[in-house]
Amino acid sequence: MHVLVVEDDAVLADGLSRVLGGHGMAVEVVGNGTQADHLLQRAVTAEVVVLDIGLPGMDGFEVVRRLRARGSAVPVLLLTARDAIEDRVRGLEQGADDYLVKPFATAELVARVKALARRNTPKPAGLSLGDLSLDLAAKRARVGDKVIELSVREWAVLEYLLQHAARVVSKQQIIDAILPWGDDLTLNAVEVYISRLRLKIADAGVAIRTIRGFGYVLELAA
Repeated sequence: MHVLVVEDDAVLADGLSRVLGGHGMAVEVVGNGTQADHLLQRAVTAEVVVLDIGLPGMDGFEVVRRLRARGSAVPVLLLTARDAIEDRVRGLEQGADDYLVKPFATAELVARVKALARRNTPKPAGLSLGDLSLDLAAKRARVGDKVIELSVREWAVLEYLLQHAARVVSKQQIIDAILPWGDDLTLNAVEVYISRLRLKIADAGVAIRTIRGFGYVLELAA
């Protein structure tokens, strides 16, 4: 995921870059609104823009207003030290998608950036592997022609595994992916959901295999 961070505080910008980079994101940093506006005019490769409101020269409000005026739908997360409701409302009315008031927890920043990226990613109508299929619109899971009942969290875990079929995913990646449902989800709870899913999809010709020390992989059964 490519994230553009627009922040004039060099220490904070470096910290944001390190935190987001530590979660596998490619981060580009600029220090003022004019720079950000020029960059976003040339080529919007960013999947999320993390934008400080209190920038020198062109402020964050104007950056996001111009971005939306050009027809761009790239998600924008505003950062602000101002806690006035009027500022939050103004930012959202200009076209921002979300905001965080400084100081904030880095875990919340990462979760919000990921949520914005997911929201902006087109989703397929369904997912399938072997005889297992998910109808994403109807929220219905089937093994062959048989509908299987899943809880909300079981569905979220299985959808994530299908999206990453044949790839190893860690327990923490699963927890991060199913936020906000997984706010209080523990690593042990993930094991419980995996165990339940194995029973429910046992006849689908697929298997959730444990890769010790790394996580799980959903693949066709041998």
